[in-house]
Amino acid sequence: MKSLEELTAIRDKMQAIVNLRIEDSNCTKIVVGMATCGIAAGARPVLKALSDGVQEKGIKDVMVIQEGCVGLCKYEPIVEVVAPGKEKVTYVNMTAEKAAEVIEQHIIGGNVVTKYTINSAM
Repeated sequence: MKSLEELTAIRDKMQAIVNLRIEDSNCTKIVVGMATCGIAAGARPVLKALSDGVQEKGIKDVMVIQEGCVGLCKYEPIVEVVAPGKEKVTYVNMTAEKAAEVIEQHIIGGNVVTKYTINSAM
């Protein structure tokens, strides 16, 4: 049996994860394409890297969410960053390492990592 303190710590940790999923129109959304093609191309580690990165950095105004097919299978894994009042940015051929770079440079630093965007892949 866990002690009350241990259970409280587990609850608080899980609540932080759940709070990443609560809809808020004023927050930035990081959307990961998780259809079959995305998963086959490696979207799971990308989703995990983004979710873990946001949580580890304590970023409160960002949600990491999953989406179905984005329609660009050739460019999977695909990540879209949708910030209020800004144009959507679509990152393609993502990896966990690239996702960490996007967190640092785009989400925290405010600079789009253009070398990973759909425009650079075409």
